[in-house]
Amino acid sequence: MKFSIPLLLTLTSFLVVSCHKKQESNTLKVGVMAGRESDLINLVAKIAQEKYGIKVEVVTFSDYAIPNTALNDGSIDLNVFQHQPYLEAQIKNRSYPLVAVGKTFIFPIAGYSQKIHHLSEIKDHSKIAIPNDPSNLARALLLLQKQGLITLKEGGTGTSTTVDVISNTKNLSIIELDAAQLPRSLQDVDIAVINTGYASEINLMPTRDGLFIEEKDSPYVNLIVARENNQDSKLVKDFVKAYQSPEVLEEAQKLFPGSVIQGW
Repeated sequence: MKFSIPLLLTLTSFLVVSCHKKQESNTLKVGVMAGRESDLINLVAKIAQEKYGIKVEVVTFSDYAIPNTALNDGSIDLNVFQHQPYLEAQIKNRSYPLVAVGKTFIFPIAGYSQKIHHLSEIKDHSKIAIPNDPSNLARALLLLQKQGLITLKEGGTGTSTTVDVISNTKNLSIIELDAAQLPRSLQDVDIAVINTGYASEINLMPTRDGLFIEEKDSPYVNLIVARENNQDSKLVKDFVKAYQSPEVLEEAQKLFPGSVIQGW
């Protein structure tokens, strides 16, 4: 049987492309923020290679706005950097076809105090300082509600503000401050709700020093996120298994001592 030159070229091109796809079929590009989180992903990549034969290419970012854009346009296959409220806002505002496929860790926000040692000691008209940026403001209010200190309208959401406080039986004074100022406010208030990053600057660890702390069921657990069109991929599911492994948990506790909670 004879083939024309154009047909042979077409068949050759097809075979080259097919082989290329086959070679790349075990590869996942995973986006993370630069820093200790990318160090953790390097261990996940090693486990994914050894246990599941997955080649993980780690792509680091320094701008929180970019990883979802890159996932949406196919530049990466997964990202690991955001919690559920942030993902939901991105989907709502940008119509991204993204979906959470697994949970990783909570870097918890916690309540700290230099004046009391147990929540039962809090008195009427006590002062509680919380972060004033929208995301962490709602997060702090939800945490206060979980402690039974306040009640939020309709149970609260990721966009709740102090206007949504419908019950405050101890008449607590809730003071909104810039997140970076919260550690310094501890001497002036009864409780300050502080993000882990800022708490660590004054040697506070949430799991060791927190008067109360976010728990495993917090909506602010960080996520492994895929697109709707690849969420059921075996590669994606195996990557999640690699991430949610005892070795990764142990490494996270070393990288973020006293400041990380297992989310799965």
